[in-house]
Amino acid sequence: MSARIIDGKAAAATLRAAVGVEVERFRAATGRAPGLAVVLVGEDPASAVYVRAKGKATVEAGMHGVEHRLPATTSKADLLSLVARLNDDPAIDGILVQLPLPRHIDADEVLAAIDPAKDVDGFHIENVGRLGVGAEALVPCTPLGCLHLLKSTLGNLSGLDAVVIGRSNIVGKPMAMLLLGENATVTIAHSRTRDLPALVRRADIVVAAVGRPEMVRGDWIKPGATVIDVGINRVGGADGKSRLVGDVAFAEAAEVAGAITPVPGGVGPMTIAMLLRNTLVAAHRRAGLPEPEGM
Repeated sequence: MSARIIDGKAAAATLRAAVGVEVERFRAATGRAPGLAVVLVGEDPASAVYVRAKGKATVEAGMHGVEHRLPATTSKADLLSLVARLNDDPAIDGILVQLPLPRHIDADEVLAAIDPAKDVDGFHIENVGRLGVGAEALVPCTPLGCLHLLKSTLGNLSGLDAVVIGRSNIVGKPMAMLLLGENATVTIAHSRTRDLPALVRRADIVVAAVGRPEMVRGDWIKPGATVIDVGINRVGGADGKSRLVGDVAFAEAAEVAGAITPVPGGVGPMTIAMLLRNTLVAAHRRAGLPEPEGM
C-alpha cells in the first residue's frame, strides 16, 4: 500500500473539540447553548442509530439537544406542525428531520417547511440555491466533510481536476458546487457517463458517491490522486459474515492513489462533526455574532 490513509476519525475529533470550545464562547456571549432538534419518524433501524449518535455528539459538544421520536403513523400535518413549532422556538438553532420518512409523508414538503436559517442539513431549496450561486448558505454535512478532508490533505484545490461520481442532491451536486467554489475543474459523472474509467483516470481528485460496492477499481485511479470514498455498503464475505465496503475497491486503489479515505473511518465521522459545526454557525448567524474562524 502506497497511499496515505486519510483518518476521518481523527479529523472529526479535532473539529468536534474545536466546536466544543466555540460552544462555551457562545454560551458566555449569549447566556445559552446552541440548540439542535432532531426529528425521527418511524423505527427505521439505521435512522435510529444515526439519531442516537447525533444526540450523543450534541451533548458531548455542550449543546442543547432535543429529540422528537414520532410513530410511523404520524400524519404529514402533525409533522409539519412540529416543524413550525421548532421554527418558532428561540432555543433551537438547528432542525434536522431524519430521512427517509414514511411513504405517506412528502419529504420535499417537510424539508421546505424548515426555516432555511435552521436547516443544518442544508437541504432546503433556498440553501441549495445559495450554494449554487456562491452565496452564504448552510451546506449539506457529508460533502462539507469531504471538502474539509480534501483541504486538510491537499491544501489549495485551485486548478485541480476533480471527478464526482454520483449526482444526488445530498452529496454529488453540492460536492461539485463546493469544489467549484475552491476553483477546481469539476466533472459530475453518473450511471450514463460514457467510458467512466477513462474519465476518472484524468482526475487529481475522485469523490465516489454512487452507492455501488467497490465499483471504482484501482486501475481507474490516476497515480497520486486523492480519493474520497463516500459509499457505505454492506456485503457478504467469503466466510459468510457481512462487512462494510465503500464505492471504491480500497486495496486496489490504495496501491495507486496518493491519499485515500477508508470505509469505515473516513467520511462517516465527518458528517456528524459537520452537523455540529453547522448548528454552531447557524446559532452565531441567528444571534448576529461573527462566525467562528477556521470552520
